[in-house]
Amino acid sequence: MVVQCAGTRTVQRVDPEMFVQEFGSKCIDLVSAAFGGSIHSFSDEFFAAASNLLTVTPPVWNPGYFVETGAWFDGWETRRHNPNPRDWVIVKLGVPSGQVWAVEVDTAYFNGNHAPAVTVEAAYLNHDEVLAKDGSNTSWDEILPLQECGASQRHIWVLPSPTAKNYSHVRLSQYPDGGIARFRLYGTVVPVFPTDPEAIIDLAAMSSGGIVISYSDSHFGAASNLLLPGRGTNMGDGWETKRSREPNHVDWAIVRLGAPAKIEEIIVDTLHFRGNFPREVKVEGIDWKGGSKEDPEAGDAWTEIVLPAKCAADKEHAFSSTKLVNVQSGEVYTHVKMTIVPDGGVKRLRVFGKRAL
Repeated sequence: MVVQCAGTRTVQRVDPEMFVQEFGSKCIDLVSAAFGGSIHSFSDEFFAAASNLLTVTPPVWNPGYFVETGAWFDGWETRRHNPNPRDWVIVKLGVPSGQVWAVEVDTAYFNGNHAPAVTVEAAYLNHDEVLAKDGSNTSWDEILPLQECGASQRHIWVLPSPTAKNYSHVRLSQYPDGGIARFRLYGTVVPVFPTDPEAIIDLAAMSSGGIVISYSDSHFGAASNLLLPGRGTNMGDGWETKRSREPNHVDWAIVRLGAPAKIEEIIVDTLHFRGNFPREVKVEGIDWKGGSKEDPEAGDAWTEIVLPAKCAADKEHAFSSTKLVNVQSGEVYTHVKMTIVPDGGVKRLRVFGKRAL
C-alpha cells in the first residue's frame, strides 16, 4: 500500500519479514521499554493500559479471561463512543533523540475492537524542557499520515527516507478509538555525547548509537540485547545461540560503535547464563574505511583486542587496558566483533573508550 505523505513524499507498507531482512541491521526500536521508552500521557486507557504498547515481547492472547472492565487484552484499548475525533498516546523515546525510518502498529488479537486508522506525529524537546500532558506546548511534525488498519495484523510503514529532524517524543493517534497491541518506532539513535573529549563512555551502548549489524545465530535470544542498558532480569534479555554439534564451531556478533573509538576497556557479561555460558570469548576490532557497505566477513582486516579468554558463569569479565592488545598506541576502531567458543549466551557487551575526534 502506497499513500501520499507531505506533498510528493510517500510511505510504503511492507511485509514484516522483508522489513527485518532489509532494515534489521540498520535500525532499532527507539521506543522500546527495554532501554527506557515510556508513556508520557494518553487520552484514555479504560480497557487496557497504554504502557502495553511498548512491551518487548510479542502480544499474547488469553481467551476467556476477564478483568473488571471486560475481556483482557495485551495492548492499549480505549473506551467506545469517543466524543472526540481521536484517542492518542504520547511516547518518550528511550534514547536522547532519534531519526525515524519506519513505524509499526500491531493490532494482534484486536478483532472487532481494533483501531480503524492511525497517524503518528513527532516532536523534539531539549532535556530541560517539560512537555505538557496533552503536548500542546510544542509543535508536532506528521511523520505518518492517516493509514487504515486491519484487525489482528502487523502493519509496518517505511518512510521514503529517514527523517531529517531528530525527535525525542512521538504521538500515536487512533481514529476514533479502539485497540492496538504494540507500537514500534524504528530508526537510528542520535546520541548526545559529553562535551569533554576525554570522557570515557560505552560506545557500544544503544544510547551512544551502537548497533549490532550482523551475527551468526540468535536462536534463543536477540544479538541486539547485548547493547541494552543495565544487566537485565533473566536469560531472556541476553544473546543466546543454539547448541552447536559440529567440530570447531564458533558464534559471533559484530557491533558498529556509536563513534570511532580509542578503546580503554571491554566487558563481557554472562549474568544469568550458568549452564549455557560460552567456554571462551575473544574480541576483535576494525577501523572500517570501506564505504557505506559494511562487510561482516572482512577476514584478515580484523585485529585482536581481547585474546581468547575462558568464561565463567554469571560473571562480568572485565578486560582493562592492561589486558587488551593493539590499543596502547592510540589505535582507532569503528567496529568490534565478539566471538564465543563454541556457542552459548552472553548478557551484555560493553566497549568503553574515548571518541577519536
